[in-house]
Amino acid sequence: MKKILILLLIAFMITGCGNNNARGVVEEYLKKYKTLSSEILVDMEKMIEKENLNNDQKDVYRDILKKQYKDLTYEIIEEEYDDEVSYVTVKINVYDLYKVDRDASIYLDNNENEFYNEFSTYDYSKFNDYRLKKMKNTTDRVDYIIMFTVTKEKDIYIVEQPTENDLKKIHGIFNYELS
Repeated sequence: MKKILILLLIAFMITGCGNNNARGVVEEYLKKYKTLSSEILVDMEKMIEKENLNNDQKDVYRDILKKQYKDLTYEIIEEEYDDEVSYVTVKINVYDLYKVDRDASIYLDNNENEFYNEFSTYDYSKFNDYRLKKMKNTTDRVDYIIMFTVTKEKDIYIVEQPTENDLKKIHGIFNYELS
């Protein structure tokens, strides 16, 4: 009985609190970002830990990502339904952190001496401070298209794990110049 209750609770959480269609569970999925759900915050922390940042920089990056998530806007532009698999295409709008990162790297290439430490050697931490400050202050935004796959199992709709590129789009770090 406990296993059944746990499975129902998990299904309830994944499916978006009782939404009974693909569109509804995708909207609930995106609302988890906008409301900074605990699930999203845990995933965000895993992402931050992968970065080569000191503790102060991690705090700044955490604030940048929280702002990114809260300010994410979206519009559902197409829905394709099937008996077991549906596709919901969404246009999202986020801060263009990819452009900020690219521009910071170009600036570094042309001004590396600005990021030297007291021993006249390049200090990656100084560059990170510069890059994060630019990210924090950006107002540039970008649109991305994401197609969410939603499966239906016993009348329960579940958003499949987005691809790595789709997650990069949500974070605003997708390299759209290669697409």
